[in-house]
Amino acid sequence: MSAQPKAEAGTVSWDEGGRRRTAVWRSESGARPPRRTAVADDRMAADIAYKLVCEGTALLWRGDYHGARQLLAALGRRVDRKPPKQGATPRESFHLYRQARSRRARVLGMLLVPLEAAPGGSYAVPLRRAPDVGPACVAAYGPSGAAGELELVSLRELQGVLGAYEWWRKGVTVDALGGERIHPYHGVFSPVRGEYVDLVAQAPLPAREAARLVAFDIGTGTGVLAAVLARRGVGRVVATDVGERALACARENVTRLGVAGEVEVVHADLFPSEEAGQADLAVCNPPWLPAKPTSVLEQAVYDPDSRMLRGFLTGLAGRLAPGGEGWLILSDLAEHLGLRPREQLLDWIEGAGLRVVGHLDARPRHGRAGDPEAPLHAARAAETTRLWRLGRAGD
Repeated sequence: MSAQPKAEAGTVSWDEGGRRRTAVWRSESGARPPRRTAVADDRMAADIAYKLVCEGTALLWRGDYHGARQLLAALGRRVDRKPPKQGATPRESFHLYRQARSRRARVLGMLLVPLEAAPGGSYAVPLRRAPDVGPACVAAYGPSGAAGELELVSLRELQGVLGAYEWWRKGVTVDALGGERIHPYHGVFSPVRGEYVDLVAQAPLPAREAARLVAFDIGTGTGVLAAVLARRGVGRVVATDVGERALACARENVTRLGVAGEVEVVHADLFPSEEAGQADLAVCNPPWLPAKPTSVLEQAVYDPDSRMLRGFLTGLAGRLAPGGEGWLILSDLAEHLGLRPREQLLDWIEGAGLRVVGHLDARPRHGRAGDPEAPLHAARAAETTRLWRLGRAGD
């Protein structure tokens, strides 16, 4: 896994041992440095810790690492005692749910651990029984600074970094690739919801020799859809993304899967440059909910004002070869939540000079769809992921 550029950081100050101390603040989600920070260890009761973090005081952990994990779990249980309220409409319930999730993330993000620069550009957590975080942190953050330099990071984020490193190391099995694995980077959406991948593997390709087809994979992420198209025999796939991590991730995955000769990964906001020519097939799986993301990973789920969706539709007709198709893979969860009506999507398609050639549908397989206790269950239970086959209106 290649190193990633460091995130911008502020500083955190606190009193410890009779003197004022300062360290660099690190947050991949863009959270601001806490204004107040107190030192905590295994002697602090969970109720006291919960009161402090709810009042806006971050806790810098100096005790046993596993004690910090236990305290984080205890804080989570206390936050979850107040489930999200139900609104009068699905749309209102969605916004209340997001507010509750935001508060939960804010509260749990107030438990901090020290992250120390180690020799050789690595990292270490200077706490008792702390795991080896070096490889995961280098993969997520890039090389550290001079040995001994101190940063503070929320334990919740660090756990996410460690978990993402395991996802990358082990990979995610993709049935549409014959059971081979995709290795997602930290901050790049993992193809754990396989229904959208299966739809791309099943939809009929444009009626011409596959080896002569040119395809665009817009917003490639891990590169999984580009790899599926290449495995289906598409002769040339141009995969685009704006994120440096996604680009590095996609390049690594297409190389691992032996399709680097067919897939070119390029930096572009939506469509590749005009030099790439026209496509027989353009595929896009945009974020499915029109709302503002609060972290890098949420950018794969939330699309403010449906920017990516509308950008793909608006630019599609001009980039398709005669008789070509655009495949828009989109969950209809936004419709069930009252965030974007189906009529609006159809108006955007027509307004972009496109027509619907056909579609394929898939039901979600994730656990929340069948869990009546899950938030927003009614909308999730009704959700369908659709591959819209779009052609130019004049073809």
